[in-house]
Amino acid sequence: MNRQPSTVHRKMKLTIVIPAYNEARTIHLILDKVKAVELVQGIEKEVIIINDCSKDGTEDAILKYQAENRSLPIQYLKHEVNKGKGAALHTGIKHAAGDFVIIQDADLEYDPREYNLMLQPILEGFADVVYGSRFMGGSPHRILFFWHSIGNRFLTHLSNAFTNLNLTDMETCYKLFRRDIIQGLDLRENRFGFEPEVTAKIARVPNIRIYEVGISYYGRTYAEGKKINWRDGFRAIYCILKYNLFA
Repeated sequence: MNRQPSTVHRKMKLTIVIPAYNEARTIHLILDKVKAVELVQGIEKEVIIINDCSKDGTEDAILKYQAENRSLPIQYLKHEVNKGKGAALHTGIKHAAGDFVIIQDADLEYDPREYNLMLQPILEGFADVVYGSRFMGGSPHRILFFWHSIGNRFLTHLSNAFTNLNLTDMETCYKLFRRDIIQGLDLRENRFGFEPEVTAKIARVPNIRIYEVGISYYGRTYAEGKKINWRDGFRAIYCILKYNLFA
């Protein structure tokens, strides 16, 4: 009797890369949100947390959560010296094994329930990269700093002028990539220069398809733990020029 070979469909996986620095107060809250998300099409989750040499109880909070929530696959990595958010992302991206990779800050500014919104253009075959824009769509946005919004828009326009893209939010945390694409980039920026660098290098990938979707934004104040400052804005300008003109 001839037996027909069975076809086993491998489930797709989303790698969620979470850089963490002094996030002991909120890391369990964002992990609860990540755990609660049911991804479309049965996509599985892989969480990679990179502790960038935190000075508070971030490591203890992560290890405690990991031990108490075995159903959420968490890979914990750490830097022995503080290297910056970009360096933490490099480490996490290097270790990613999912079909897709999304960046998730350890605070509560971005909502993991919107992963499915980000995944949709890729799963439907339209996109290779999806940016979640805080400046489009009708989702909730906390009202905070006027000059931050002006700065973000200026950096986005400056980046667009060199990349010839029409993004509305280059500086967004929520960036979703096909894993082969993001792992194929030579990324070097160790701090907040990651955003303009990855955008410049993604824009040069032949036949790349980049989409944007509107997302919500629950920004926090400096008293609540926000870390980016005006120096990082000047570094972003430098990175836009460097990686579009000289790299």
